Amino acid sequence: MFLNFETVEAQSLANRIIKENEIERYLEKGRDFINDEEIWEKLNKHVEPDPVRVREILAKSLAIETLEPDELAILINVKDPELWEEMFATAREIKKKVYDNRIVTFAPLYCGNLCINNCLYCGFRRENRLIKRRVLTIEEVKREAEVLAGEIGHKRLIVVYGEHPATGAEYIRDTIEAIYSVKVKTRRGYGQIRRVNVNAAPMSIDELKMLKEVGIGTYQVFQETYHHETYAQLHPKGTVKHHYQWRLYCHHRALEAGVDDVALGVLFGLYDWRFELMGLLYHARDLERKFGIGPHTISFPRLEPAANTPFVQETKYKVSDEDFKKVICLIRLAVPYTGMILTAREPAHIRKEILGLGIVTQTDASTKIGIGAYSDRYTEQELERQQFLIGDPRSLEEVIRELAEMGYITSFCTAGYRCGRTGERIMDLLVKGRERIFCKLNAVLTFKEWLDDFASEETKEVAQKVIEKEMEELKGMVPEGVYQKLLEYYQRIENGERDLYF
Repeated sequence: MFLNFETVEAQSLANRIIKENEIERYLEKGRDFINDEEIWEKLNKHVEPDPVRVREILAKSLAIETLEPDELAILINVKDPELWEEMFATAREIKKKVYDNRIVTFAPLYCGNLCINNCLYCGFRRENRLIKRRVLTIEEVKREAEVLAGEIGHKRLIVVYGEHPATGAEYIRDTIEAIYSVKVKTRRGYGQIRRVNVNAAPMSIDELKMLKEVGIGTYQVFQETYHHETYAQLHPKGTVKHHYQWRLYCHHRALEAGVDDVALGVLFGLYDWRFELMGLLYHARDLERKFGIGPHTISFPRLEPAANTPFVQETKYKVSDEDFKKVICLIRLAVPYTGMILTAREPAHIRKEILGLGIVTQTDASTKIGIGAYSDRYTEQELERQQFLIGDPRSLEEVIRELAEMGYITSFCTAGYRCGRTGERIMDLLVKGRERIFCKLNAVLTFKEWLDDFASEETKEVAQKVIEKEMEELKGMVPEGVYQKLLEYYQRIENGERDLYF
């Protein structure tokens, strides 16, 4: 039996949840690594960038080296359209060098919308009486996974939890195990979720160790905004989330707990996007400095409408479409090895435009964010059941077909995580440009699986041309023995085997 969110004493919970000793161990002289004044000093110092210096920085990005804060500040201040064209071209080249031609797809699965926090911009905030509250049972979680894996064809999920005792670490552990247990017969093989990534509240080291034991994938927590004053205003006192540093250092705790991959993000629209980009870079660099690895992915969602949430309309920091493209380009240049996630918050035409830039690496599809929405067969968005409105509700097949028409191969690969290509090892492979070979090989195999199990003939026709092109390129990229193994695996998948990988 879980506590009703209206009866939870948030301050008392905050006192029990937050462990100051798991913050203080990372501070330097009592301060965190985000210095608001220093960030603005750097942004204001480089208002007239030298084109020669800009090109030197682009060369550093292309060498897959994380930028210095001053270097990112220089790029942020570029105004020359021709220089921006060079920056976008370099970002495209980096993505191709590190991840090749594939786009990974996934789906979000919301397990509960009870929350003890009261964030001004969030539809799930504690005081929002319009939201229909629900937490999925373990059996309901399994039913959601059965639809996602057996009917749609997803292989990886980002599972999302509100911050509440009802959806704490033990519940997260149980849902991870439940999702991995699902196996569904499909047209030619079977469907199964192979990677469970988690978007949840900051946790203690012991809690994160428990999740590591049951196979948590990437642990994703967004700082929301790195600006201290804005953060304090948007996350009221008396809530767990008001504690800036408990949230800021949750990725540090995860890596210390042995979780291999962590994911950063900002909710763009809460504060000035230039400052937020600098905050993301400072965060990535601090992880690199302390643990030798940076963020596995970075997300860059924009603020979207939510039920009974006027802040969304009132913010003065909305990010225009043109600035949004710059944000994405600059993330790729600043942290060149990282995966980049473009979500269905964005409308279809914007997603197509952004994907066409050739910079991002992951996107979601067949997205539903209502609690129980997949197995309950919701056909329309319902604000009172959702955290926000999504912009692109298209099916996975529609998105895959569009990607194929654009020349991209869709990848459902989760091989690296099971082969030990995580943490420091994956960082090394990404930086050296070697992971792209594995990306390409496994994209071909997992795409073939999905096409055989779920695709229409129309989609198969478009997609097969992409597979043939990828395989032709692989012939010149890998040793003959590896290519022959690829052909063998491909035929075995054709015959109904599943989950073959390099």
